[in-house]
Amino acid sequence: MWKAIQLALLFACLLFARAGLAEVEIKRDVVYGHKDGMALVYDVLQPENANGAAVAFMMSGGWFSRWSPPETLAEGFFSDMLDAGFTMIPVYHGSAPRFKVPEAYADVSRAIRHIKLHAEEHGIDPDRIGVTGGSAGGHLSLMIGLDADAGDPESSDPVMRGDNHVATVVAYFPPVDLRPITGPSDRFPALDFSPELSESISPILHADADDPPTLLIHGDADDLVPISESENMYAEFQEQGVEAEFITIPGGQHGFRGENAVKANRLRLEWFRKHL
Repeated sequence: MWKAIQLALLFACLLFARAGLAEVEIKRDVVYGHKDGMALVYDVLQPENANGAAVAFMMSGGWFSRWSPPETLAEGFFSDMLDAGFTMIPVYHGSAPRFKVPEAYADVSRAIRHIKLHAEEHGIDPDRIGVTGGSAGGHLSLMIGLDADAGDPESSDPVMRGDNHVATVVAYFPPVDLRPITGPSDRFPALDFSPELSESISPILHADADDPPTLLIHGDADDLVPISESENMYAEFQEQGVEAEFITIPGGQHGFRGENAVKANRLRLEWFRKHL
C-alpha cells in the first residue's frame, strides 16, 4: 500500500471521474523553471478523450498568479474544453507584488517552451498548442502569440533552445498598451517597473503578419480595461494582415459572469476547435 502511495507521489498524477463525465488525468506541479529558490509550475489536465491538442491557460489576474486546485478547474472553468478533448494546462508565473509584468511574461514564455519540449510526455502535439487567459492573462497570452521566437541555439539550457510558438490565441478583455499605465500602482504593483520596458511588454507594438490566428472578446461595459484596448488591437491586426476576430459582449463587465461567461466560453471553444 505504502509503495503504491509513493509511486503516486512520484509521478504526481491522478485519475478522477467527474460526475457523469469523462475521467481526467491530472499531472500536478510540473516544474518548468526556478527563480529566487522557488519552483515555477504548471499542471496538465488530460481527458480520456484527448484529441492531441492542448490549451495553456494563463493563471493571472492583475499579474497575481493564484493557485487553484486542478480538480476545481476541471469541474468548473475548464469543463467544456476537457469534454471537447482538449488537454488543459494552467500555467503559474512569479506573482505580484514581488515580481513585475516583464518577469511574469518571461516565466510564461519559458513555460510554453517547456511544454513543447515535453509534449510527447504530456501526450500532445507541439504544433497544436493554443494559449488563453483574461485581463492580465489575456495580456500574457497575446505577448506569447505576438512575441514568439525560435529559441537560442547557443543556450546551455535545453528549454531555452526551443521555440515558444503557439498555434492560436484567445484573449478576454486584455490590456494591450502598457505605456500609459506603467509605474507605481497600489492596485497593480506588477506595473511598477521601468517605463523603458513598457514598449517591450505591450502586445499592440508586436503585431506582424506572422502572428497566429487570434480571437479577442471584450465587454462594452468594462470599467477596468476599456474596450478600446481590444478595438485598437484588432485594428492593428487588420493593418498587419493577421487572421483575427473581435467579439463584443453587450453589457459585459470585467470578468464575464452568468450568460456572458457562457457565451464567451462557447466562442472560445469554437475558436480552438477551428484552429487546433
